[in-house]
Amino acid sequence: MKLKLFLLIITSIFFSCENESNSKIDNKTQSNSVFKYAKGFSVSYFDNYKILEIKNPWPKADKIYKYALVEKSALATITLNKDEFDGIITIPVEKIVVTSTTHIPALELLNVETSLVGFPGSDYISSEKTRQRIDANFIRELGKNNDINTEVLLDLNPDVVIGYGIDGNNKTFETIKKSNIPVIYNGDWVETSALAKAEWIKFFGVLYNKEKQADSIFNTIEKNYNEAKQLALKATTKPTILAGAMHKDIWYLPNGTSPEAQFLKDANANYLWSETTGSGSLALNFETVFTKALHADIWLSPSYYTSLEALEKASEHYTKFDAFQNKNLYTFSNTTGKTGGVLYYELGTARPDLVLKDIIKICHPELLENYQPYFFKPLK
Repeated sequence: MKLKLFLLIITSIFFSCENESNSKIDNKTQSNSVFKYAKGFSVSYFDNYKILEIKNPWPKADKIYKYALVEKSALATITLNKDEFDGIITIPVEKIVVTSTTHIPALELLNVETSLVGFPGSDYISSEKTRQRIDANFIRELGKNNDINTEVLLDLNPDVVIGYGIDGNNKTFETIKKSNIPVIYNGDWVETSALAKAEWIKFFGVLYNKEKQADSIFNTIEKNYNEAKQLALKATTKPTILAGAMHKDIWYLPNGTSPEAQFLKDANANYLWSETTGSGSLALNFETVFTKALHADIWLSPSYYTSLEALEKASEHYTKFDAFQNKNLYTFSNTTGKTGGVLYYELGTARPDLVLKDIIKICHPELLENYQPYFFKPLK
């Protein structure tokens, strides 16, 4: 899908009569970004600045957010009309605050993790590298994402805050923006495929002038993913898959067009609800799930339950499934960092190739004999 791009209108800059001809900025677009999977952002390149547009930061967003990214060396030579942008950011970024653990891997993959100066809810971060920086007090604790400690954040004075939200009604972010600290909403989670979400590493590449590195990293991830997908086609069996678990009286599980269901398809597994469509999770009663999945071969991601005992204690009905009786249940909830953060929620978005290999190992262990699953482990 071709992304709609907007041209920047800026004022001509005059320092003196002598250097007037050298101070005008060419508004002609030099090049535009082309992304293979991601649809939620675009970039236009000019001589010494870029325009970053975020078009879908949350479902049904009705506004395109527009940011000017200005080279530090050009700050003294151009003037921008602030009214035309949702933020003007100096690049490459030197100090950043991010608000989701899914943002951490991109910083580390691009080797710019030392620019991270603050995070809300740092206990959720699993990465050993970033945890060392937290323990050394290089990264300040900012409270909770929906109630960020703005006093601490303003004291840090980052170049930009990378936020996320289900809508644009975040009073904390509005306070931050009024203090002249730009806030960019990251919409990777809205993308409809695993590779599209992973391609958002290029979003961070733009902020750090590391587009080539980001392209190279993503190309490797994509290659690994597609090679694993081709390997899965060699399987001679196609196990049936149950997913999710009940919350109160409702069983939540992925719909057939979700990224989670796409993983199962690409792993050459038979997800029992693959024919369903729509956004969000399926919400079914127990009887519907029981009738269809009683004899499912494998049960993946049974909600937050981390043991067979915990499942049985929650409901004896769970024990009637073949997958429970055969102990073919797998979860990522037991793979955590030292402070309890679930690694899958941090790294899974950035590394769909590892997620796919995990699922192939579970469904077709003979295809990856020496592979050790990264996220998914059997319930015990």
